[in-house]
Amino acid sequence: MGDREVDQQLVERAQRGDKKAFELLVAKYQRKINRLLSRFIRDSAEIDDVAQEAFIKAYRALPSFRGESAFYTWLYRIAVNTAKNYLVAAGRRAPTSTQFDTEEAESFDDGHQLRHMNTPEAELMSKQIAATVNQTMQELPEELRTAIMLREIEGLSYEDIAEAMNCPIGTVRSRIFRARETIADRIRPLLGTGKDKRW
Repeated sequence: MGDREVDQQLVERAQRGDKKAFELLVAKYQRKINRLLSRFIRDSAEIDDVAQEAFIKAYRALPSFRGESAFYTWLYRIAVNTAKNYLVAAGRRAPTSTQFDTEEAESFDDGHQLRHMNTPEAELMSKQIAATVNQTMQELPEELRTAIMLREIEGLSYEDIAEAMNCPIGTVRSRIFRARETIADRIRPLLGTGKDKRW
């Protein structure tokens, strides 16, 4: 049985009033939601509060969950909306950037070549690449940034991203392609590769 089917069974049990089933879903996705929220909110205590609020909203909205999307896609949307509402209420704006660390920067296609070099020069190069990826991500239009983040960081399928962003799969593929190309264009000079190569 796949992940989605397991989630669906737990959701159905929770919809019938089984609180333990919902607790299992919370336990499964708590860290993922906290990590997601950390991209909007810096303070860890605030992240915990917003995560709790998102799970409460999800629990209350469970009767309306029909299983047309994956449970996590549905939960993701609730968490993002809760974070944005929280920031508005606190008089802050949702950040237009997503912080990447070196490990995340290396998860982009050809970053694997950096992992096997431990020289000081390679470490500096790795930091420069991470900083470049981060800077480029900040400058991407929101729809491109969201699409690439959901794919590369959250690991969602194209179908789930289309569902979360409320757009066709073709649009998702195009946004991810454009985001990757923009990032690749910025990284090529650092790696000394030409335009014919991906990086």
